[in-house]
Amino acid sequence: MLTALTVAFAISAQGLEMPRLPAIQRDPQITYLDRNGALIGVRGGRFAPAVDVAKVPPHVAAAFVAIEDRRFYEHKGFDPRGIARAIVTGIEAGRATQGASTITQQLARNLFLSQDRTLERKATELAYAIQLEQVYSKQQILGLYLSRVYFGSGAYGLEAASQRFFGKPAARLSIKEAAMLAGVLKSPTAYNPAEATERCLERSRLVLDAMVETGAITPGQRARAAAQTPRVFKAAVTAPSQYFVDWVDGQVRQMVPKLTRDLTVETTLDQAMEVAAGVAASSAVSRFKDQKSQQAALVAVDGQGAVRALVGGANYAAAPYNRAVRARRQAGSAWKPFVYLTALEAGQTPETPVIDEPVTIGNWSPQNYDPGFLGPMTLEAALAKSVNTVAARLADEVGRPQVAATARRLGIASIVNTDPAMALGTTLVSPLEMTQAYVAFANGGNRVSAYGIERIRSGGQVIYRRAPVRPVPAIANPALGDINRMMRAVMVAGTGTRAAIPGYDLAGKTGTTSDYKDAWFCGYTGNLASCAWLGRDDGRTMGRVSGGAWPAEMWKGFMVTAMKRSPKQPIPAGMPAPVVETSAPPPPAAEPALSQPLI
Repeated sequence: MLTALTVAFAISAQGLEMPRLPAIQRDPQITYLDRNGALIGVRGGRFAPAVDVAKVPPHVAAAFVAIEDRRFYEHKGFDPRGIARAIVTGIEAGRATQGASTITQQLARNLFLSQDRTLERKATELAYAIQLEQVYSKQQILGLYLSRVYFGSGAYGLEAASQRFFGKPAARLSIKEAAMLAGVLKSPTAYNPAEATERCLERSRLVLDAMVETGAITPGQRARAAAQTPRVFKAAVTAPSQYFVDWVDGQVRQMVPKLTRDLTVETTLDQAMEVAAGVAASSAVSRFKDQKSQQAALVAVDGQGAVRALVGGANYAAAPYNRAVRARRQAGSAWKPFVYLTALEAGQTPETPVIDEPVTIGNWSPQNYDPGFLGPMTLEAALAKSVNTVAARLADEVGRPQVAATARRLGIASIVNTDPAMALGTTLVSPLEMTQAYVAFANGGNRVSAYGIERIRSGGQVIYRRAPVRPVPAIANPALGDINRMMRAVMVAGTGTRAAIPGYDLAGKTGTTSDYKDAWFCGYTGNLASCAWLGRDDGRTMGRVSGGAWPAEMWKGFMVTAMKRSPKQPIPAGMPAPVVETSAPPPPAAEPALSQPLI
């Protein structure tokens, strides 16, 4: 009787008819998974699909019911005594002062109504709550509720909150973690687990007490849970991955321009590698006193072109601009392998004698990083020591257009300038481009197109699957073996020694621009290449930061983790050099047909 009178009063007091329950609206979402199925990001609508309560531990749902609506399984949509008390108090005060909302009422408000605290809105909320209980089961209502509530830090819904604060799916939440999340709903700001951890832990004790009172857990379970202090991530574990997600999201929306249903995108990213790349980038930037415009980027691509890590900045939340993909910076001496490869393909060898001495090309006279000249040396030593005079003369001898063609053949898509200084890396390129080109050194001489999407699903239907791509030969022997030998020497006795990792077959090249605006280290092991870049968004000098210093250490910090995530293998030798009869001239080399890289 009280229930009917309460509803009738609430509606008739405003002269309302019972409103019809609107359709539940939810914008489609795109869910991105790493190569192992771990969630790395969501784009699209704010709200996820309804939580399947049967697939999370019983204590998770019990925590929310205990603190938010302990008579949830008994009432028909609202608590009559609580509503009556709120209405009487509101009439006396002349305005709505108390909530007393059940989980079903909160869901009705989140689904269909504003947050205005008026009697009219409250009456409509009650009507919708009653109808929700008639249409949906308690489990469905709870699942919808848990997918809609806001937990702070941009996390809407239980799954997003579990991933954001604890770095795990909701199916793995402990009793203490569930109590912490349930306690947040009173105030996502005041009890935010990442920003107000102590207050969140204190409130979780009230939730644990309520769970004991409702019989959800035993006093012993409460005591054990209360003694725990779960790890809370101040920043989301997936924060570095958002650069990669932004990159592939743009491609997905071109492939599926009208998003009318949820999609799941299976990507090439390795989340553990991505976390390591994010740590390496932020650690490198932390060395600078003025960090405001200082930035870093790191990309790793495997031997088939799959992007395993892509970090476009030191802090996505503060600076989401993707420098790994969109920024074009001078490559410095990291460009020189294209010069030396062109010379090797023209018949020179690592033992070819050269001289480090003053050189003038037109009206340009290049200078070395260190003052002075070293005199006679081999081609291998010149690359290892990154001698500018030798690289400039070499490019002039073999032809700068030929060097540009070599770079394009390996995967450089940006416009390559052919002025004399191009030999020292004045061409503007992205870290993704450079990594893509270095893969040919790492995989036995094959050109790749970097890609990040393996498969797209909608429900159980596969709407896109990346087709296998045949290798495109780009470097033949003996030039391939020679350039790999020379870049190994860079890390053994040259400018890249700080990037060396004992026990692994590694090769690479440092890069530093003449004005210290950009510093690089690009390197590789068997079937995995990666490039690390440091620079400033405002284009100012970094003050004698060279590629052999912090970028090399940044690259090494990442690769220590990355190489544990992939099979240990030496750098492939590539196809054997063809045997040519001395009595007949060799046939002209045909440049392979190239596909446009996905960058």
